[in-house]
Amino acid sequence: MVARSLMNHLVAAHVAAVVGAIGACLVLLPARRRPLAAGLAFLAAAEILLLYALIPSHDLARLTASPLRVGAVVVGVLATAGLGLLLARLPAFVPLVLLLAAPFRVPVTLGQQEAFLLVPLYVVLGAACVSLLVRAVRGPLPPLPRVPAVAAAAYIALDAVSLLWSKDPHAGSIELTFFIFPFAALVAVVARSPFPEWLPRALGAVLVGLASLFAIVGLWQEATHRVFFAHDLAVANSYTSYFRVTSLFKDPSLYGSHLVLAIAVLLVALWARALPVSVIVALLALLGAGLYFTYSQSSFATLFVVTLAVTLATADRTSRLVVGAAVVACVAVAAVVVVAGIHGQSARHVTSGRSRLISETAKVVRRDPLVGVGVGAQPLASQRRDGPRSQTQKNASHTTPLTVAAELGVVGIVAYLGLLAAIVLVLRDAIRRRRVLGLCLAAVFCSLFVQSLSYAGFFENPLLWGTLALGVATARLQPRRVRDEVPVRPEPVALPAVEGVRSTAS
Repeated sequence: MVARSLMNHLVAAHVAAVVGAIGACLVLLPARRRPLAAGLAFLAAAEILLLYALIPSHDLARLTASPLRVGAVVVGVLATAGLGLLLARLPAFVPLVLLLAAPFRVPVTLGQQEAFLLVPLYVVLGAACVSLLVRAVRGPLPPLPRVPAVAAAAYIALDAVSLLWSKDPHAGSIELTFFIFPFAALVAVVARSPFPEWLPRALGAVLVGLASLFAIVGLWQEATHRVFFAHDLAVANSYTSYFRVTSLFKDPSLYGSHLVLAIAVLLVALWARALPVSVIVALLALLGAGLYFTYSQSSFATLFVVTLAVTLATADRTSRLVVGAAVVACVAVAAVVVVAGIHGQSARHVTSGRSRLISETAKVVRRDPLVGVGVGAQPLASQRRDGPRSQTQKNASHTTPLTVAAELGVVGIVAYLGLLAAIVLVLRDAIRRRRVLGLCLAAVFCSLFVQSLSYAGFFENPLLWGTLALGVATARLQPRRVRDEVPVRPEPVALPAVEGVRSTAS
């Protein structure tokens, strides 16, 4: 009986993977209103089937056993629908509300496993999908450009159908249910939202405001030596001479990533003179102090790269030369320190175990090079090679390209590179339409990409897909006249005309 139940759940997950892949293609590819509605329905059906596959039967029975719990579910559905109708009247607020909900994760128990899921975002995203359906009924919606739509649909569809051969269907089902399929809907919703002139400043204010809140909580944790949601870290802190904080997150690096994103946007605003310098410096000081106590090496490295990239893209020639010289000096000093520090130590010790993770993941890639071991299965595949005593969660590669190669093979790497190229092209067009906004989106994407090379969660981050969608919406705008755009590089000041001498400005 138990084996039959497990088989039914696995069949449901496989059907959901195919249905969700079709739904993602329908909502992303240029289409009329009926295919869009069908795509959202397919995604909803896939979510229901995957939840059935993930949640044990006894938990489902408990959910429907009490009238109070059934009533709570009904109230939640009605509240989501009501919010969707409200957003249908105010569609320009959809990206703003989604950004407000995006960072917050809630601990949820699935069977015997606890996970931190983006529950507030799922509620708002469900309402946004209702809003999109209502708008589709009222009139035509703007289609997504073909290149980013095809690239995103291809990667999501491949990731979804790889569940059919995944070595870890449970982890793969979690990946599709709570990240990949919802974010396909997120791109479809945000990319088709109206984009008024006030929205970019509002989005920037929300991003920086949330990061400032997180930094204040993190500094309070440092002062009181208390952390939330991170029992393992609390134990580790008791054995170290320093105290790592997580703010409202479970992981210091995830907290640090949000701070770096806000710092990147503020750096663009600094060079663009979009805000008073005193305000930007004060915010940078707060965020920098919060970032310091994360002691996240990946966040520090990301901040270094993003600061260099933003400066080279936006600063004047003198500033670029100064920053370039400083970078060369810092790299040289860091190289000397690293060489001196690693003398006589193993690579595994120096890289905090990352070299072992990379080597074990590379073995998985070599074993299944064409289509990989399937979505979500890289940690388990590495665990089996590393021996039965290792823990699955300790074997995640923390390197997105390697994870993609292990789980989706060469085919997945092609789809991954295609998606990255499409995002770059979209951001290039966005910069041409609205230079400062486009540069902010590019800085956010650069930060997410750089951190993905040493930290997991690239495709599980809603801000990645939101950046793609906002880039599409920005690229759809009419180019703004040069004199209406905020200057990014300081403009030369024209000399006043002197009587009897023709002004060079005339």
